[in-house]
Amino acid sequence: MFVLLVLFGIVALLLPALTRGLKNRVFLLAALVPFAAFVHALASGPGILAGENLAERAPWVPQLQLTLDLFMDPLAWVITLIVTGVGALVLLYCASYFTPESEGIGRFAATLTAFAGAMYGLVLAEDVFLLFVFWELTSVFSYLLIGHYQGRKASRGAALQALITTTLGGLVMLVGLVLLAHQSGSASIPVILATAPDGPLTTTAIVLVLVGALSKSAILPFHFWLPGAMAAPTPVSAYLHAAAMVKAGVYLIARLAPGFADVASWREILVALGLATMILGGWVALRQTDLKLLLAYGTVSQLGFLVVITGWGTRDAALAAGALLVAHALFKSTLFLVVGIIDHGAGTRDLRSLSGLGRRAPVLAGIAALALASMAGLPPLFGFVAKEAVLHALVVDARDGMALAAIAVVGVVVGSALTAAYSIRFFWGAFATKRDVEDVAALDHVGPGFLFAPAVLAIAGLALGPLAALADAGIAPAAAELPAVESASAEAYHLALWHGLTLELGLSLVAVLAGLAIFLARESIARLHARVHSPVSASELYWDAIGGVDRLAVRVTTLTQRGSLPFYLGVILVVFVAGTGATLLIGSSGLGEVRLWDTPAQVAIGVVMIASAVAATRAQKRFTAVLVVGVTGFGMSALFAIMGAPDLAITQILVELVTLIAFVLVLRRLPAQLGDRHGSTRRVLRAIIAIAAGATMGVIALVAAGARTEQPISRQWPELAYVIGHGRNTVNVALVDLRAWDTLGELAVVIAAATGVASLLFIRGRDDALPRPARGAVRRRVEQRLDRVREQGRPGEVRNAWILAGPSLDPRNRSILLEVVVRLTFHATIVVSLYLLFAGHNLPGGGFAGGLVAGLALVGRYLAGGRYELGAAAPVGAGTVLGTGMLLAAGTAAVPLLLGADALTSAFVEAELPVLGHVEFVTSTIFDVGVYLIVVGLVLDVLRSLGAEVDRQGDPVERAAAPAEGARS
Repeated sequence: MFVLLVLFGIVALLLPALTRGLKNRVFLLAALVPFAAFVHALASGPGILAGENLAERAPWVPQLQLTLDLFMDPLAWVITLIVTGVGALVLLYCASYFTPESEGIGRFAATLTAFAGAMYGLVLAEDVFLLFVFWELTSVFSYLLIGHYQGRKASRGAALQALITTTLGGLVMLVGLVLLAHQSGSASIPVILATAPDGPLTTTAIVLVLVGALSKSAILPFHFWLPGAMAAPTPVSAYLHAAAMVKAGVYLIARLAPGFADVASWREILVALGLATMILGGWVALRQTDLKLLLAYGTVSQLGFLVVITGWGTRDAALAAGALLVAHALFKSTLFLVVGIIDHGAGTRDLRSLSGLGRRAPVLAGIAALALASMAGLPPLFGFVAKEAVLHALVVDARDGMALAAIAVVGVVVGSALTAAYSIRFFWGAFATKRDVEDVAALDHVGPGFLFAPAVLAIAGLALGPLAALADAGIAPAAAELPAVESASAEAYHLALWHGLTLELGLSLVAVLAGLAIFLARESIARLHARVHSPVSASELYWDAIGGVDRLAVRVTTLTQRGSLPFYLGVILVVFVAGTGATLLIGSSGLGEVRLWDTPAQVAIGVVMIASAVAATRAQKRFTAVLVVGVTGFGMSALFAIMGAPDLAITQILVELVTLIAFVLVLRRLPAQLGDRHGSTRRVLRAIIAIAAGATMGVIALVAAGARTEQPISRQWPELAYVIGHGRNTVNVALVDLRAWDTLGELAVVIAAATGVASLLFIRGRDDALPRPARGAVRRRVEQRLDRVREQGRPGEVRNAWILAGPSLDPRNRSILLEVVVRLTFHATIVVSLYLLFAGHNLPGGGFAGGLVAGLALVGRYLAGGRYELGAAAPVGAGTVLGTGMLLAAGTAAVPLLLGADALTSAFVEAELPVLGHVEFVTSTIFDVGVYLIVVGLVLDVLRSLGAEVDRQGDPVERAAAPAEGARS
């Protein structure tokens, strides 16, 4: 079963590519997969019906004790035959329905095959959570199938309506499944049914599960999505909305009935909603003029019929439900396929425009007549056998005085009469010769391939009537799981074409004759339809609700998305203070021991940090504000150093420097004076929010520090770092070894942030095409700049080139002192960065600190010589550096897997070298090199975007050249 399930997925992935060569014949290939599953189920039938259920298990998430469990018992066997058999025939039909030139047939074939696989998995799932996964997959694939005609608004709307309705029902169902699994102590369906917990919580869980089942099977009040789904291609309607997806809810009810049919409100909910749906669907079907819509409302009606008998909860009712399930799949799929043929040949589905088709296409009319007779419950079709079985199961309980059973019998007879009426109306509308209506042309192009699938389904419905005993042998084992009615005869009821002159036969005859009378009075019925109009429509309520949600979203967006960063930050801080503050007040056990300081130096540093924070709020210029904010960062570095954390201190200092430079680069595009364009408003409110946020954060720190009751694991980290990571720098070993998975995720975030910053600045394309000239090109540009200076008659301003691109700057922007310092320190700084990289495993440093130092060296080159100097210093693109670093880090995680070890497992090598002496190397150092490169790439990307690209955009020569380049392109 696992192999077949995987095969569905693999073939679905391959079909779009194969469509290029096979065209519409790709459906013939796709049909082989459900056919193989059908043959497998058929071959497994004797053993399963004898009690030897198939079961396959595979690990899924072992840490959570989740496994992929599939099993096939008699109930799953019956549904599997329907899903795979009808699926194979519908895919064969698609080969004739679609032409080689049809648009999107590869996508359609793949999606339909994937849907069949999802339905196959849903039926076989033993675990409720695995069932839910496949349940939601059917919703997603049905959305894609219903919306196949992407250019039609009706298709897109119907697809979204079906998706929202069934998905919301599925989410409600998930809550119920979680409660059931909790109550039973297991997520296994057989275990849940065996334990069958009771109580108010179980009743709540069952009602929630029923919401999902009823929404999936289009039962009132969720019935409206199914007629809308008729915007899909006809094969979708024949499969999803007759044999597969809509049966998922019925299947779930049948699966849970053995354990929960006696739960309070189970039977009442299903019978009431089922009967209402059956009668409403049949009544609305009578006024439809589109053959497909007539069948759609008829399907809604039949689904209500199925829900009534499936949820009744007795052995005879389960037997009748299985028979009706099979019969409905056969006759309703046939009729949808027939409508597809009529639509293709006649170009219309309007029964008012069709005439004479029965004489011109007698084979098609015969196929439709067989299916309609089965739907109306006429012998010797299997639909008659199923309907008699339903009436028998209900009549037995009604005779015992059960009022609900009597109501159900009356409702089923009324619904069956409506079914017979719209069945006759369908045949009359599609195939009769009508006065004042021109006969349609003969369907000459309907070949055997087009007729094969509906013919097989119709003949199956005919054959199973006389062969009802064979059907009984296949369905009865599933029904045996439910209790038999005590007052029934000693001999168990069985499916048969003839049970004698019984009350059920009389009720069936009454229903057919009443249906014929309703059809003959169709004109009066039509006038009654016109006068009786419900003021409430479920479909209109749905669209009103969707419109209300849209309007509410617009209103909320208008109120909250103002484009004001202070407002956004204020909202975040208010929520933080309110939520966290309430938690602290309710659940906090106190602040614990409060120690104000360990050394007087901490007090002095704290005072400086507070003063700088206050000064930042009072600063009038942006640059001043940035500088005083930086003081708080350097103060934190000093605190780290005092507390014995040199790695954190070094890193904090370097981060503060890089951040300060990034701020300075950004400030070039902002007004120098704070409030020049947008002055501060509501200062008192802002101050209150700021003070409250700061106070809350301080209390959190105190509570967190005092809440610890056990010895922290951090005390073991130095030993773990040395034993596992072979390093004495605990911080660095933790980053690249002990918790390297976290670091790998953080590196991905860093790359995403760098890409986001650059994407905001690069206007004409993110190709990193900033100046990276060869040395000769730089020298030529320098000579051109020197020539312009000499022409201006300012020879005193011509300076020597301490760095390569220094003379390319305007002399007024040059600093000879900065050029000299950069020339003397650049290479030494790079060496220091490499030292920090490789020494960081045992000494303060590491890839992050080393990368920041190398980045600062690049910052110096840019500040001294501008964008051309940056291009000369780093001729490799920032994206290349970032990608190489990520490749090294991810490779360090993946390579151990190839050697049979866990991901990120490090190896230790040591040796005595002639010159260097004792040398140690840990493979996690390669991970650290990746960190180093990513940090360097991040700084380089910031310099290229916020620095060099801003320079280029502000260069008058570049601005003048940009329109010319655009015109040439």
